[in-house]
Amino acid sequence: MEIKTKRLILRQPIMKDAKDLINNLNNLNISKWLAVIPYPYTIEDARWYINHCAKKLKEDKTTSYDFSIELKSKRRIIGGCAISSIDLGQGTANLGYWIGEKYWKKGIIKEATNELIKFSFEKLKLRRLQIPAYSKNVASNAVAKSLGFTFEGKLRKAIICKATGKIHDENLWGLLKEEWEKSLKI
Repeated sequence: MEIKTKRLILRQPIMKDAKDLINNLNNLNISKWLAVIPYPYTIEDARWYINHCAKKLKEDKTTSYDFSIELKSKRRIIGGCAISSIDLGQGTANLGYWIGEKYWKKGIIKEATNELIKFSFEKLKLRRLQIPAYSKNVASNAVAKSLGFTFEGKLRKAIICKATGKIHDENLWGLLKEEWEKSLKI
């Protein structure tokens, strides 16, 4: 599956993405904000992740869609985003994202995640999305707010970062389908 935007192609990670993943994720400024990304990030980590994503897509009822973010102009992977913890019975899922440091503050994550929100509500027929973000991750919390998500609370000492071993509080942001639909009419 591919989702295209003005500047981006969101698609399933493939083995040729491994080098780009390493170039972007082998950076503590990135991995310190991601729960499951180790530091250093190696070729073995990239291969495992790519194989894991392919395996999940083959499941009858996938609980996650993981996308590489390819910058059309460079033909390179510069980040990733995902809809995870999908519960079709409840109509809920999590939205997650990361972007290489070189591409921060360019609106790329917002461009990519807007398409995932649309996919989640229109194609998957979800009723609610949530973004868990480390409380101290100013950028991720700002993205959630800019996407129209509502701050719903803080989970104390909720997550351990694999890269640093530190325990973090996590903010929880939520967006309901009707809120998203209303924002499209404004």
